[in-house]
Amino acid sequence: MTKYRVPQFLTILLILLSFLPLILVWINGRSSIYISLDSVESTSVAIVFGAGLTAKGAPSDALMDRLTVASQLYERGLVNALLVSGDNPTEDYNEPEVMKNTLIDAFAVPKELIFVDYAGRRTYDTCRRAHELWGIEDAILVTQGYHLPRAIWICESFGIQSAGISATLQPYVKQIPFKIREVGAIYKSFIDLYLFEPDYIAGESIQDLDP
Repeated sequence: MTKYRVPQFLTILLILLSFLPLILVWINGRSSIYISLDSVESTSVAIVFGAGLTAKGAPSDALMDRLTVASQLYERGLVNALLVSGDNPTEDYNEPEVMKNTLIDAFAVPKELIFVDYAGRRTYDTCRRAHELWGIEDAILVTQGYHLPRAIWICESFGIQSAGISATLQPYVKQIPFKIREVGAIYKSFIDLYLFEPDYIAGESIQDLDP
């Protein structure tokens, strides 16, 4: 009996350990998420994560909601600057430029308060570049609720004291696949942060947004 119990115990232990990253990221992230705009404490900058464009080059529903919440942070005087970060792989697909123009045209955010990171290909890239290129040490992160715990974890791993505000303003067509994908993304982020550093676009300091 004993010789069978040891492998069973190890199997159970490995299963429990496999869930540990998910549990730690979720617990840490949930404790750093504001429940509403009314509870947000002011800080220098908000980081707005990209979420894709439509076939016509407009913000996706998820991205538009992120821009909406970011504009509300500005309108309430809760941030002094917005860093929009997204992917820009080709001349025809420039997510951060669309984000900037939407904030200006649809929400009347002054262009001088919007800063653009054209190489925010992933959450990892956005957080790392925000700290290394933009000098950010304290930020409000703007993204959907299912993404916030991972975004907070990654940004804090790069030295950004982070709190989040959810931009989940509606049900999304691919909401369930997004949430399932997020589980795998947490494990991938663990590998990126602690095991194998991924390729990313580095650069020199651009401007200190968090003096």
